[in-house]
Amino acid sequence: MDTAAPQDTGRITYRDAVEDDVPVLVPLVESAYRGDSSRTGWTTEADILQGQRTDAEGVRAVITTEGSRLLVVEQDGRVIACCQLEHRGEAAYFGMFAVSPALQGAGLGRLIITEAERRVREIWGVREMHMTVISVREELIAWYERRGYRRTGRMTPFPYGDERFGVPQRDDLQFELLVKDLV
Repeated sequence: MDTAAPQDTGRITYRDAVEDDVPVLVPLVESAYRGDSSRTGWTTEADILQGQRTDAEGVRAVITTEGSRLLVVEQDGRVIACCQLEHRGEAAYFGMFAVSPALQGAGLGRLIITEAERRVREIWGVREMHMTVISVREELIAWYERRGYRRTGRMTPFPYGDERFGVPQRDDLQFELLVKDLV
């Protein structure tokens, strides 16, 4: 999946999302994680969670909250990926990472996470990047480990009963904190 060199994907640009991007970003995130469209890529959560991954209100909150931004990735002017960056003291939080399923597996994710790490060091001067991943997502966790993230064993419960985060298909879901030193 991530062993191939990035293919020629056209001109890739990065910018901070604005509220007008919400109608494009919500379906992008949904397509990368939920439903049949997500099965085209390898980051699907469709077998462990159904329902929504996010909604317009959640995306708008990431865009408009102080100390938070949603990095939009465009290829030749078309939105193809995004990720949340949030300033949390000495660390930044990385979340809501979505790459269009048709473009997954070609090295684009690796480029985006590298750019996100560069930006949080430059903008906020942080020393670590934090993220949470559903602990049963072993393949995804292994991908992040190859990018230098380490498992901490620190778990937080999945918000069962709150359908804003999806409808769990199993009863053992929890989030594990992954951390990477950026210095």
